[in-house]
Amino acid sequence: MNTNPGLLGKKIGMTQYFDDDGNIVPCSVVEAGPCHVIQIKTTETDGYNAIQIGFKSQKEKRLTKALSGHYAKSGVAPAKLLREFRLNDVSGYTVGQELSIGDVLKVGQKVDVTGTSKGKGYGGVMKRHNFAGFIRSHGTHEFFRHGGSIGTRLTPGHVQKGQKMPGQMGNKRVTVQGLTITKIDAENNLVFIRGGIPGAPGKLVSVRGTSKGC
Repeated sequence: MNTNPGLLGKKIGMTQYFDDDGNIVPCSVVEAGPCHVIQIKTTETDGYNAIQIGFKSQKEKRLTKALSGHYAKSGVAPAKLLREFRLNDVSGYTVGQELSIGDVLKVGQKVDVTGTSKGKGYGGVMKRHNFAGFIRSHGTHEFFRHGGSIGTRLTPGHVQKGQKMPGQMGNKRVTVQGLTITKIDAENNLVFIRGGIPGAPGKLVSVRGTSKGC
């Protein structure tokens, strides 16, 4: 199980800078934290250890009654985004505790970034699954970009689950693993992560120490 609590943040965009050796470093910029601990779960009460943290303030009138009661019980101001991070040990955390970049992340650390990918609308099989398309000659008519047969003839005689077909592209929860933190601006709550991360600028993401130990 991952022992790093992680932080919630907002993707600012992408940029690049020159490192000490003169190499260009392309990176994504995330405004990470500060986050507050909303709830602590333990094996005795919930069957597992985890902390629930919130990011960005939310107006009270936009909450459901259930969420209003949840925040009132914890005594923490309402948050726009809630996420839960499972941990081996939660004894070092208290409800209302503030988590900042300096408490969780450091330069050179490998992290996993989770967010919602950009929605690209409805796409056909050639664009969505890299199908080659059909031949362009010898009587082919109106089926140049189709996916071909989707059935399985007699056995089992139906379209199998997971068949590659046209459909919506993007707009899914995606995790990019093993990215490296190259720079941290603790004063402005900014973390620079080498490479691209899911989502458009302004979208909410979670940054956590990698679970694969790379």
